[in-house]
Amino acid sequence: MTITDEDCLAETFAFNERYAAAAHHPAREQAPDTALLAALRRNRLGGDTPPVRLPQGKDRVIAGGVKVRAFVPEQVRGVYLHLHGGGWAFGSADGQDEKLWRLAEQARLAVVSVEYRLAPEHPFPAGPDDCETAARWLVDRAAAEFGTQRLLIGGESAGAHLSVVTLLRLRDRHGLTGAFRAANLLFGPYDLSMTPSQRRFGSKRLLSNTATLRRSYDLFTPAREAEERRDPEVSPLFADLAGLPAARIVVGAKDPLRDDSLFLAQRWQATGAPVHLGVVAGAMHGFTLFPLTITERELRRERDFLATA
Repeated sequence: MTITDEDCLAETFAFNERYAAAAHHPAREQAPDTALLAALRRNRLGGDTPPVRLPQGKDRVIAGGVKVRAFVPEQVRGVYLHLHGGGWAFGSADGQDEKLWRLAEQARLAVVSVEYRLAPEHPFPAGPDDCETAARWLVDRAAAEFGTQRLLIGGESAGAHLSVVTLLRLRDRHGLTGAFRAANLLFGPYDLSMTPSQRRFGSKRLLSNTATLRRSYDLFTPAREAEERRDPEVSPLFADLAGLPAARIVVGAKDPLRDDSLFLAQRWQATGAPVHLGVVAGAMHGFTLFPLTITERELRRERDFLATA
């Protein structure tokens, strides 16, 4: 485990406190879940304004009717299957155009972001089904579409969870191991029955907390109790992780999902696969959404990993 960015603690903690204070605005506290969900879907992750759509992003419909948004730079040395975050209930493939296009250019990757179906309209297993379909399409078509079979996968929060679920489905349903060379997993939930850090985090509003996580799990898996969510198909922390590729697992020290990353890294490494676990000092959940020094550094580390994996 590598603890990073301790020299930024003053800036990081100050931002956390400002964010928590703003999140406790009475109007936000009183908003009904349906209205809040509509606003979250309309606006960019972590913000109050719609996302910026770049002309470099091209919307496509691939096998099975799954929608994706592709960013293809002039030089392509690999393909990154990106699965966005948003608690399986919001977020979109066009919600991070600026970040994904910058990654595509700098790492020389075609970035394919999946517009998977969202809960509660489409609960488990709809979202994972779409991600699995997109991954299978890349395995079959990447060489013809992008001129390379070097495949990578990853995402943030719910997208990190879906990335691991997708790798397990490729292995268990299709006998595919090694098709994706590496996984880039940022602050994901891997135990939907709730790890100790999730249960003990409390009510502080640092983008996510104990209550918001419970609501997300209820939306995503509405027919399951906590114990049933330990099903390995739902919570990859309980799955056999043999045969998975090298992984880069990152989480903030002040994230309620901290234990999820620590436990997953330990189990992943036990299979013999290379694993890098990075804990960002003082960082809250979803910190890469915000203009911080730790964000600049993390995005650079992410780019370097994906460019060379």
